[in-house]
Amino acid sequence: MPKEKTTRKAKPTTTRKKKDPNAPKRGLSAYMFFANDNRDKVREDNPGITFGQVGKALGEKWKALSDTDRRPYEDKAATDKKRYEDEKASYQAAAEEEDESS
Repeated sequence: MPKEKTTRKAKPTTTRKKKDPNAPKRGLSAYMFFANDNRDKVREDNPGITFGQVGKALGEKWKALSDTDRRPYEDKAATDKKRYEDEKASYQAAAEEEDESS
């Protein structure tokens, strides 16, 4: 006996709203500030290292940092988060004004 063919239900297509290029950029995390500062040093210490290995090395260094060594990066992240929140609030206020005027 031949097998019966089963039909799959098609997934409903969803369309995403296009992201506004003028929207403020998200704030960086403390780890990202650390990675940006140390990425070049890791590459110098390990010539020929792959992209993934750079990420692993940075992750290991981040885990090994003490709380006092992490503090400057956490402060930068807090400042950047505050910047993002301020820019987002002004961006949303401008968008609301534009909606009301049209």
